[in-house]
Amino acid sequence: MAGGRIRRRLHLSNIYAFTCRKSTFQEDHSQIGGPGFSRVVYCNEPNSPAAERRNYAGNYVRSTKYTPASFIPKSLFEQFRRVANFYFLVTGILSLTPLSPYGAVSALLPLGLVIAASMVKEGIEDWGRKRQDIEVNNRKVKVHDGDGIFRQEEWRELRVGDIVRVEKDEFFPADLLLLSSSYEDSICYVETMNLDGETNLKVKQGLEATSSALHEDSDFKEFKAVVRCEDPNADLYTFVGTLHLEEQRLPLSVQQLLLRDSKLRNTEYVYGAVVFTGHDTKVIQNSTDPPSKRSRIERKMDKIIYMMFGVVFLMSFIGSIIFGIETREDRVRNRGKTERWYLKPDDAEIFFDPERAPMAAIYHFLTAVMLYSYFIPISLYVSIEIVKVLQSIFINNDILMYYEETDKPAHARTSNLNEELGMVDTVLSDKTGTLTCNSMEFIKCSVAGTAYGRGVTEVERSLAMRSGGSVLVGDDVVDRSGPKIKGFNFQDERVMKGNWVKQQEAGVLQKFFRLLAVCHTAIPETDEATGTVFYEAESPDEAAFVVAARELGFEFFSRTQNGISIRELDLATGQKVERGYRLLNVLEFNSTRKRMSVIVRDEDGKLLLLSKGADNVMFERLAKDGRKFEEKTREHVNEYADAGLRTLILAYREVDEDEYVEFSKNFNEAKSSVSEDRESLIDETTDQMECDLILLGATAVEDKLQNGVPDCIDKLAQAGIKIWVLTGDKMETAINIGFACSLLRQEMKQIIINLETPHIKALEKAGEKDVIEQASRESVVKQMEEGKALITRGPNDTDSHDAFALIIDGKSLTYALEDDFKKKFLDLATGCASVICCRSSPKQKALVTRLVKSGTGKTTLAIGDGANDVGMLQEADIGVGISGVEGMQAVMSSDIAIAQFKYLERLLLLHGHWCYSRISSMICYFFYKNITFGVTLFLYEAYTSFSAQPAYNDWFLSLFNVFFSSLPVIALGVFDQDVSARFCYKFPLLYQEGVQNLLFSWKRISGWMFNGLISALAVFFICKQSQEHQLYNPNGKTAGREILGGTMYTCVVWVVNLQMVLAISYFTWVQHIVIWGSVALWYIFLMIYGAITPTFSTDAYKVFLEALAPAPSYWLTILLVMIFALIPYFVFKSVQMRYFPGYHQMIQWIRHEGQSNDPEFVEMVRQRSIRPMTVGPTARRAASVRRSGRFHDQLNKNVIPLSKEEK
Repeated sequence: MAGGRIRRRLHLSNIYAFTCRKSTFQEDHSQIGGPGFSRVVYCNEPNSPAAERRNYAGNYVRSTKYTPASFIPKSLFEQFRRVANFYFLVTGILSLTPLSPYGAVSALLPLGLVIAASMVKEGIEDWGRKRQDIEVNNRKVKVHDGDGIFRQEEWRELRVGDIVRVEKDEFFPADLLLLSSSYEDSICYVETMNLDGETNLKVKQGLEATSSALHEDSDFKEFKAVVRCEDPNADLYTFVGTLHLEEQRLPLSVQQLLLRDSKLRNTEYVYGAVVFTGHDTKVIQNSTDPPSKRSRIERKMDKIIYMMFGVVFLMSFIGSIIFGIETREDRVRNRGKTERWYLKPDDAEIFFDPERAPMAAIYHFLTAVMLYSYFIPISLYVSIEIVKVLQSIFINNDILMYYEETDKPAHARTSNLNEELGMVDTVLSDKTGTLTCNSMEFIKCSVAGTAYGRGVTEVERSLAMRSGGSVLVGDDVVDRSGPKIKGFNFQDERVMKGNWVKQQEAGVLQKFFRLLAVCHTAIPETDEATGTVFYEAESPDEAAFVVAARELGFEFFSRTQNGISIRELDLATGQKVERGYRLLNVLEFNSTRKRMSVIVRDEDGKLLLLSKGADNVMFERLAKDGRKFEEKTREHVNEYADAGLRTLILAYREVDEDEYVEFSKNFNEAKSSVSEDRESLIDETTDQMECDLILLGATAVEDKLQNGVPDCIDKLAQAGIKIWVLTGDKMETAINIGFACSLLRQEMKQIIINLETPHIKALEKAGEKDVIEQASRESVVKQMEEGKALITRGPNDTDSHDAFALIIDGKSLTYALEDDFKKKFLDLATGCASVICCRSSPKQKALVTRLVKSGTGKTTLAIGDGANDVGMLQEADIGVGISGVEGMQAVMSSDIAIAQFKYLERLLLLHGHWCYSRISSMICYFFYKNITFGVTLFLYEAYTSFSAQPAYNDWFLSLFNVFFSSLPVIALGVFDQDVSARFCYKFPLLYQEGVQNLLFSWKRISGWMFNGLISALAVFFICKQSQEHQLYNPNGKTAGREILGGTMYTCVVWVVNLQMVLAISYFTWVQHIVIWGSVALWYIFLMIYGAITPTFSTDAYKVFLEALAPAPSYWLTILLVMIFALIPYFVFKSVQMRYFPGYHQMIQWIRHEGQSNDPEFVEMVRQRSIRPMTVGPTARRAASVRRSGRFHDQLNKNVIPLSKEEK
């Protein structure tokens, strides 16, 4: 039934200490109605005249860049923002004037094709965004339609003031004011994973005034209310407003606000009034346009384009000066007679008129600028865009980067940064959920001073390897049979299957497990088909504790308004019994308290305080007679921390009735207080209760490393990539995870910067803020200087193989990132093999990323999985989002999404290197072929005394970049492989070619341009000389412009395509088709175009069939040009490969010369891929070998004495 469900009679608000509280009028409420607080919402009256006058935004959300009306003008503007496209537009417009050396159609058509292709790409990408918008806007929700009836409507139809009913596990369609829920006290649970990345559930509560009156659908028939609140803003954690209901004026806070895109959990339904819609909602207000990122290669390409513009204008300027001088001197040298009579200067209005030589020179300059535009590759940008899109498709469809468990492939969300993946110098990584799984498992515990749990963590395995051990105690006795239970990886026969009753401290064990089952805020859900109990918990840790209690015999199965029921083993009878505990109060966990407690009454009437929290908080709250197991427990907690585990201390005490009555009175008074010190009153009251505790033991949960993380880090380190970890975890945990994933190793010297010195602690107790800041700043600077001095010591002071690791906490980082000291910090950090920043805030992560990016000038890559990583991802040159369990906020803000950290190895070392190599070669080749083509035009014009006559037919000019040379270069950018995938992994230092930008250096670019100049000289002079005295028909006609131009053009087509053949490292059938197809297409075009009427084909009419093809000299000239144009490149590459090979050429030598089976040569090349003083398992093994070598050296020198037995 729509509105006939029975409400859950749970008043959970009575037991929550902090989360659920009555809203009070704060100082901000006095601003209601003023600037910034002017919004008025007429609840249940969206169609009233007063509401319509407000004209608030609708709930339709648009994320597209264009609309149907704006697509053409806006996309044209985007295209012509590129200076090259704007240049071609200007030359196209000039081609409509008499100044043009070619026809207007032949100039504008190629530009139109290029612009159209780019616009089609933009349109396709925007259509993808449009489809996402359609899916979101067409979701359905129940909306009050009058008379107490709710009907399904699409999200986009919602208006401010509508009353909606949201069911369990549905998303909220707008920002809603919570009116009531399926719980009597209007509690509801909300998952905000899409907003802030947090998986724990938030508790929201409606006002008592609305909750008591609005129980079901029919109650909304006569409901009317007015909300006055703040204007739309981006703050997710504040809300100020008032509700005017039946002469009452009630305060509203963020506790009553349900945000769009968060999800309703563990609550059957809620009713809410729409307050903010569409782009006014807080989540949309928070969604900023991602920063515009361009790769270094693209920025450098722009510089080349500008340089080519300079060359074009310089050539045009020089040519126009020479032309003006020649025109002026034409009659002077010949005593009044015209030397260039064939130009008909007497009929010229300006051109060639000796009397108006200066104007002729100016007009010639404009004509030459148009003619030399072929130096600029018109199809460069669109070709690169096409190539990058195809490269992205390859990345998206790489089966080896597909994670089957979550059905998530890699996804390149932008194709602009493909080549940047091959240039990464520094990786800045989050820890939780990125290096680790963010999936907590209960693995060990310490109870009554005895350690339980035989499981071995990743860190312990790493520790064993660091100490040279091979057998891990307990690892061989773990029973791994049976199904895997999520959150539970505990094995110990002493307490499993009820055996805990046989232990000496069985009573303590019972209390320990009972505390795990009772002290929490989880909600059980029973699968009716199987009877299995599942838990919805606020955090993964809490879920792991409840599951552990269940598996150890204490099953929490029911929660009511004021009670918790568990099934446990009775010590006296040995039978499973159900026990109920009346839940009186919940004192929730937060980052300040660092503990969580419940007060319950058991079946015997005893009042119990059950508490769990961080060790530094809990140990100081123990009673004198409650410290029996403290020493052993501390030892175990330290061992667990060393093993990379998260620990909590468990303790309890019995509460006297009078004490509880007094506490309850004070606690309720503190909760009801409306004063500014309300929170401190609550803290003070709970502190008095949470004391004199009796220690039970400690828990240890593991956040496991993702599979393949150490191996991935090893490969990245071998490739010379620096790895920084930026985490919010405490220093000890981060260090241990660093050892587990091989970022740290035993031989490393750790430079630790923190503010845990006695002097700073003493100042903090004194509480003088300015003095603390100054002392902290001086301490951090001093520690940085000492660390830098340690790194810069000479080889006599330290072992040349020593590597350093910098570990700094969040407090210290605050001072290290100040403008005066951040360069010192960066110098220190870049001198270390690995860097770990602990307790880092999201802002600090972004600031560190910005510092590395701007300070080093190298490419940075940030990788993370949570909303707290968004700033870091957007600040880095490349942001990689992990599509893990912390929501999609990081993925939506990233440039590339992958499912596991280990895929970073393939993404960078393979796809990154290939994309960088391909794009670099592609751009170099583009400028080569256009310089070859452009210089032939320049030489011909110089040969004709700079008369602005093009060497080629109009359509020959137009189609060179579009048809006869474009497809091979696109195939190069998509399919070429300088080194195979296997060798990319085998020789990871190959990646440094991209980091150092060796393949797109000015030296290489200049070399390709010089090669183009040589090819053009060979084409022009061989063609000119070979045809200077040739006859082309029986009537004795010599070669004219159409024959010389046709021969030169054919040579250019052959030379640039054969140059592609020499440049390609990896041939596929696609390359063969496009290369030889481009040459064949030229001949086919020449025959078809030449067969068209002369009014259209002009001087190309039957030039091939009647003049060129029958002449043997034509074919011989082509052969000679190909040989002389390509020999210089061939000789250069041969010498380079033999005597000065690049790193990829050495690997090619191995592959092609059959030396892959020569272990000595391969090992020599491979050794160049392993850098000393780096991180990862390889470096750790190398360090172990060095230690072993030094040990034996010392033995041989008798530095280490041997025992008699050893002798």
